[in-house]
Parts: sequence; C-alpha cells; structure tokens
Amino acid sequence: MDIFLKTISSVNDETRIKILRFINENGEVCVCDIEKSFDMIQSRVSRHLKILKDAGFLRVDRRGKWAYYSIRSPIDTFRLQTLYEISTLNLDIPKLDKSC
Repeated sequence: MDIFLKTISSVNDETRIKILRFINENGEVCVCDIEKSFDMIQSRVSRHLKILKDAGFLRVDRRGKWAYYSIRSPIDTFRLQTLYEISTLNLDIPKLDKSC
C-alpha cells in the first residue's frame, strides 16, 4: 500500500508530470540537462527526481559527478499506464537543452 500511495502522490505535481514526460520523450538525461531545459535550480530538480525515483518511475546511473535518469525498465503495468496517460496530456514540455 505504501508504494502505491508514493506513486500516486508523486504524480500529484505538474512539474513532476512534465519531468516524467521529458525523460520519457528524451530517454536518459543528465540532471544538468533537466536544470537547463526547465530553468530550475539543482536542488529543486533533485528533489523532484528523488520523489519520482522513490515512486518507482525512474532509475539513476551515476557516472563521476553526474547523475543520469531514465524510465525504469522493466516497469510495472500501473506505472506504464500512468506514463501513457501523461503522454496524452496537452503539456508545454521544454526542448532538451544539453549542457553537460
């Protein structure tokens, strides 16, 4: 029940929904790319990413000082369906602005 509630609450935020869609559309992205694309400070981006990771949506791959996030695979049906629903929303998602 706890992971279900974490999953539901993680997508109860417009910024996190946009970040999920951004990662889903662009594949593996570095935290610095999300910061630059969304024009957000690192601490705020990291907080959103931690919530999404803890909810089971993301995996992180650390390479040196950089952290790269991607959609977790394999992913269960519930999260996969949630990602599909997010992909159908009319959202203003920024273009990937690679900076690292």
